[in-house]
Amino acid sequence: MNVGTNSDVKMSRVRWSVVAMLFILTTINYADRATISLAGPVVSQELGLNSVEMGYIFSAFAWSYVLGQLPGGWLLDRFGSKTIYFFSLFFWSLFTFTQGFVGFFGGLAVIALFTMRFMVGLSEAPSFPANSRIVAAWFPTAERGRAAAIFNSAQYFATALFAPIMGWIVHALGWQYVFFVMGALGIILAFIWWKVIYSPKDHPRINQAELDYIEQGGALVNMDQKQEINCKSSIDTWWSLKQLLSSRMLVGVYIGQYCISTLTYFFLTWFPVYLVQARGMSILKVGFVAVLPALCGFIGGVLGGVFSDYLLKRGCSLTMARKTPIVVGMLMSMTMIICNYVNIDWIVVAVMAMAFFGKGVGALGWAVVADTSPKEIGGLSGGLFNTFGNIAGITTPIVIGYIIHGTGNFNWALVFVGANALGAILSYLCIVGDIKRMELNLPGSAKSVQPQNHVS
Repeated sequence: MNVGTNSDVKMSRVRWSVVAMLFILTTINYADRATISLAGPVVSQELGLNSVEMGYIFSAFAWSYVLGQLPGGWLLDRFGSKTIYFFSLFFWSLFTFTQGFVGFFGGLAVIALFTMRFMVGLSEAPSFPANSRIVAAWFPTAERGRAAAIFNSAQYFATALFAPIMGWIVHALGWQYVFFVMGALGIILAFIWWKVIYSPKDHPRINQAELDYIEQGGALVNMDQKQEINCKSSIDTWWSLKQLLSSRMLVGVYIGQYCISTLTYFFLTWFPVYLVQARGMSILKVGFVAVLPALCGFIGGVLGGVFSDYLLKRGCSLTMARKTPIVVGMLMSMTMIICNYVNIDWIVVAVMAMAFFGKGVGALGWAVVADTSPKEIGGLSGGLFNTFGNIAGITTPIVIGYIIHGTGNFNWALVFVGANALGAILSYLCIVGDIKRMELNLPGSAKSVQPQNHVS
């Protein structure tokens, strides 16, 4: 580590290269989740699947992703972010690659595809809690909104970048090659990650000025130090979960994330199918048309974090700075219901772009988790948060599948998604209360367990 001993030494900016790497990995993360939605119309035709069956295929990822959240969070707290993220990325990419071979299973192809999607979800489980831990370790509170918004906005950038590419691959080479290309890319990135990522105190390019700046600003720079990890391993997991779930603030945040994730999974799974089936677009056209809403979501995601940190620096409370973009963004997302009353394709795309933009603006949940999680169990708290959020990955594809099967159109599906945006607003306004770091009351301490919000 290069240590600055003079007050005039220019502060390094290594933390922004770290969040840039998180952005790249999260882009691959969401691109791999979306492979099945781009290939879905062709896959369903080749395998003879109806909308309900496709709903279950779409949900396979989320079943295991949810099941893996708490074990993934525990592994992060026990072994650190760098190691667990490496194995997470390597294995989810490997199972993405193997999905290209499901056609060789003949009559068992559907089971094989479900199983591979299940394994991708299980492997990806630690990724977002790891993102949150790394941001908490590398960024002061005043910059955390921007940092979390940057990696979270990658979900939209993934669609903007890869939707045209994957659409062309399906059209020109066949759906199998989408999985081959994306899987190989992720495996390569896993080894790059291992080479370039370090904790703040171990990074070879950080200087003392930057380390002091982030630590004094609230960054948890010791989070992945071995002595910290050994201490955490003695904390009872179930006792810790009980404390997390006794906080009204955190429960409200978790419910809000479930509602916001419903929008995410609509766009990741059924949105391309909506454009094909309800709007009559070709797969190739969908790949390019999906770019505009995705770009708007990406821009909204970055602006939401910037706006939140701006409010914080202008003297607004942390509560106001985080809640305002969430409420405004979810109100914008509700406009997607207008598509039920419009028959002109470009207006539909424009409205969906506005909804994407709003969803991006309001997607500050990971910043809130970094602001509120007890420092001793940041991974476990992030895992619980992601568990609630990704239950929506199970329910959303299945519910929409049944709605389409029962009604023959997407109208009530859009109402269902819009209603969840309203649910996120109500959760943050009526349940969460003040946003502040929860203090973990360690077993045997003199402090009593507080069932509501805890003061840091």
